[in-house]
Amino acid sequence: MKITFLGGGNMASALIGGLVDKGFTAANIQVIERLPEQRASLAEKFGVTPLADADESALTAAILVLAVKPQQMREALKPFAGKLTHQIVLSIAAGLTLDILSGWLSGYRRIVRAMPNTPALIGAGMAGLCALPEVTPNERMLAERILQAAGEILWVENESQMDAVTAISGSGPAYLFLFIEALQQAATDLGFTPEAARRLAIGTTLGSAQLAAASDESPAILRERVTSKGGTTAAALQVMTETGVVAGIVAGAKAAKARSEEMARQLGNG
Repeated sequence: MKITFLGGGNMASALIGGLVDKGFTAANIQVIERLPEQRASLAEKFGVTPLADADESALTAAILVLAVKPQQMREALKPFAGKLTHQIVLSIAAGLTLDILSGWLSGYRRIVRAMPNTPALIGAGMAGLCALPEVTPNERMLAERILQAAGEILWVENESQMDAVTAISGSGPAYLFLFIEALQQAATDLGFTPEAARRLAIGTTLGSAQLAAASDESPAILRERVTSKGGTTAAALQVMTETGVVAGIVAGAKAAKARSEEMARQLGNG
């Protein structure tokens, strides 16, 4: 099976690296990338075939992975419009709906839309996927194989949920980085060196996430078990509740979803 990546940035690199690490033949991967230094880097690091522009060989691939910025996608797809016959198109571009992509590809319908996140860079990603009805179960499995090379996946049947996926897992790492940043700042304010504060903040966040993943109990129950009545944790959580930490996170995620919907409208009308 041959794969063509349209774009060779960070997320494409994460997927390519994951595929190669899992035994996929690098010679069967080609990357269309306009930046010469990025083409050279991809070829050196992974052994893939770099291309400056789309050519006929790009149309021989079984899967076309769309990995350019959403604002550049319409122009980047022009060499493929009206020429696709059997390929599975897998888009990892935020905000571009299946109908928008199909329109830019002259009505082509074998398209899967995915929203991966940056932890894919270390093989710990979380990606949401949806597909047009014309995509077969076997083709879904091929799309899964690409995304699972860099982490976990979750299929959603209603594409409208993809904006929520963007808000939760796509943007979610930034929310957690903000939490780590705040916890690190608190540790520094309480007298730790920056290095020690960083270790405390990241180690606590990582361990807590791993515990939540390993437990069958809800995060709420796990939180309650750490929180003794009248204790230190209770004092901290009371202040966080009063200052609107939880409400702010929920409102922020909803704002991200609204912005994702707005971007889709703007890009579709562009």
